Amino acid sequence: MNHANRIASIDIARGIVMLLMTVDHVRETFFLQHQVGDPMDVTATDPALFLSRIAAHFCAPMFVFLTGLSAWLYAHPSTGPRDATGFLVKRGLLLVGLELTLVNFAWTGSFTPATLYLQVIWAIGLAMLALALLHKLPLAVLGVLGAVIVAGHNALQFAPAPGTLGAAAWTILEQRGFLFEGPLRVRISYPLLAWVGVILLGYAAGPLYARTTSVALRRRWLLSIGAGSLALLAVLRGMNGYGEPVPWSAHADPLLTAMSFFNFTKYPPSLGFLLLTLGVGLLVLALVERPMRWTAVPAVFGGAPMFYYLLHLYALLALQRCAAALLDVPRADFGHVWQVWLASVLLAAALYWPTRWFAHYKRTSGKAWVRYF
Repeated sequence: MNHANRIASIDIARGIVMLLMTVDHVRETFFLQHQVGDPMDVTATDPALFLSRIAAHFCAPMFVFLTGLSAWLYAHPSTGPRDATGFLVKRGLLLVGLELTLVNFAWTGSFTPATLYLQVIWAIGLAMLALALLHKLPLAVLGVLGAVIVAGHNALQFAPAPGTLGAAAWTILEQRGFLFEGPLRVRISYPLLAWVGVILLGYAAGPLYARTTSVALRRRWLLSIGAGSLALLAVLRGMNGYGEPVPWSAHADPLLTAMSFFNFTKYPPSLGFLLLTLGVGLLVLALVERPMRWTAVPAVFGGAPMFYYLLHLYALLALQRCAAALLDVPRADFGHVWQVWLASVLLAAALYWPTRWFAHYKRTSGKAWVRYF
């Protein structure tokens, strides 16, 4: 497989993530009357809704990991190594700016919302800024540092006094909650620390996609690390040991037992959460090394991820407003999970062609700004 196909395999994996993300965002737009906790209450959550949410769990970890991996590819083009600091800083600041403006408007429908939510795009942006500071360290150091953060952040115990700088820092890094209260409330939905660890792991994995790395060797590494992550998860989770703050329990219904076992904390992402999502994600990366007919579709969405991200959010905002107006209700809601999945398929199909057009434009225009989308 040539280098272009290696990048294509990354686009395929990223596109799968974007399509799963669509399901979760349709759920948040049209199925919000059925709330899910973090982690979920397995005795009060419909299995179909539980499985839909579990599928969405793979989105953020793989997207952040692939962001780190793509940053390594940017720093090591075929023409020779180049400094990625400027790209990472500009990209990170752009993502933070988009979160504060266009993304928040897409979710709230207001440029002056009562609450400003700092979610995944904000976390990715700050993680890129952290990577900009650290990426020149030896790859082994970055890999170890990323692994230590991912594996060790659950052990951190800190109880700062409310209203202090320590409390603000803890909220940003590790504790989901409100950063500011007042006329404008700012809520941290994605604590940052673990995501910095994930982006460092992605960058450290970059040499697997170097021109000098054979496809067979790369696939062996991806399969080995992915399987090893899942094996470690099975041991830790089976013992109800370290890595997940909420233990699983046996139920009379085997399905509820399985749901309890795979019920992980996302905010912040526990070690178990990341072992599951990244472990499976690496296996998927190994699988799509050999593109198949069906992989052409997710490759389109993965080739222009930020364009599709913004496009689908605004499409959902418009659809919700139109449906609510037609039905003369404050919010239009679906009654069943299958409707969420059907609407997600229809939405992705409707946005396939504009996304394909922009992905082609991104590859052929030569304009610097398009590479940020």
